[in-house]
Amino acid sequence: MLTTKKKAVIIKNTARHDTDTGSPDVQVALLSKQIDELAKHLKKNPKDVHSRRGLLQMVANRRSHLRYLETNNKRHYNALIKKLGLKK
Repeated sequence: MLTTKKKAVIIKNTARHDTDTGSPDVQVALLSKQIDELAKHLKKNPKDVHSRRGLLQMVANRRSHLRYLETNNKRHYNALIKKLGLKK
């Protein structure tokens, strides 16, 4: 789980402006962090099927946000991919 402090740091690093908390950039960054933490959990607990399903839903959600960002704002998409170190 992401703590409030971790979320605040991620939002601060990826926000487009001061009060931005819901742009696709921020959502992708938060989902990426949650995916990383859940992947670590699943390496320790390989039989946790319910969390694996949640992980797959998060990956699909992140992919749809990235697809939206790619079609509507290619410049932000490329910057975000580079910043988060995602492969595309």
